[in-house]
Amino acid sequence: MRKRHFLQTAAAALLACSAFSHAAAQNTPLKFQLDWRFEGPAAFFVHPEQKGYFKEEGLDVNVEAAAGAGAIQRVASGTHDLGFADMAALMEFHANNPDAPIKPVAVMVIYNTTPASVMALKKSGITKAADLTGKKMGAPIFDAGRRTFPIFAQANGVGDVQWTTMDPPLRETMLVRGDLDAVTGYTFTSLLNLEARGIPREDVVVLPYATHGVQLYGNVIIASPQLIADKPEALRAFLKAFAKGAKEVVAQPEAAIASLKAKDGLVNVPLEVKRLQLTLETAVDSEGARKEGFGQINPERLQLMAEQVAQAYATKNPIPVNAVWNGSFLPSAAELDVLPKR
Repeated sequence: MRKRHFLQTAAAALLACSAFSHAAAQNTPLKFQLDWRFEGPAAFFVHPEQKGYFKEEGLDVNVEAAAGAGAIQRVASGTHDLGFADMAALMEFHANNPDAPIKPVAVMVIYNTTPASVMALKKSGITKAADLTGKKMGAPIFDAGRRTFPIFAQANGVGDVQWTTMDPPLRETMLVRGDLDAVTGYTFTSLLNLEARGIPREDVVVLPYATHGVQLYGNVIIASPQLIADKPEALRAFLKAFAKGAKEVVAQPEAAIASLKAKDGLVNVPLEVKRLQLTLETAVDSEGARKEGFGQINPERLQLMAEQVAQAYATKNPIPVNAVWNGSFLPSAAELDVLPKR
């Protein structure tokens, strides 16, 4: 009797071990590159990673902070399968690198409107876009707001401005010191950086691109064409798990930042909760997202953006709109019901 019991127990253990090994073998490894550090917006990707939503879909996802090269370059080099990147920058890459062997493709929109804005201190006397004509403006050379400023300027009748280039940590410092009249940057970054330098929010003039005639898409999830071709179900599973996590991020920013803190112990929780909430307000839960649907794109708006970016960035070739976007892997409408009811 004891022998029979032992054999049954051993057989069950072997079966369980075999099942575990099989399940582990089914976990498709995917490397994901963020656009920046582990700050508030990164919770969109870290939260489903920490909650195990990717693993539930048979994926082994590693979310990495940006280090040196951006997500577009990482995916294009073949070192990463997926990434988080600015749509305008992705368009520029396609137009200027037509012969690149790997050209990343946008598969889901996260920032339906660009979070870029112009920011100035009230004491500068700048109250509207037209006041920027002839002023000293500053931003890092690669800043998305600076690169698309010609679109903002054209939409608002802004004349020539004088640009100063600096490293990102110096942008807001130079504005506070009075070296600059205004800066461009993502609202959820520069506004909080100014607060950290002792400038109350009410003393900052914010001119968001999205409310000043610039209807550009912001950051999107990008995928390698190899992933699309060789592992389409893995991509579909990733977006499904992401959408599940995104719904919780939007509904409970504090819990999402707790996941971020678990990933990176250096995260300043109160600050990153504020940053995430500002991200949701300025880029995610927009009228465009309400109209088009979270994660999705309007073809006419995308075409207009391609034309504007080609002109602003002075690309070598026209932007191949059909090659930049592939929405065929998006989850169902029910799964994309991420934004809270109003």
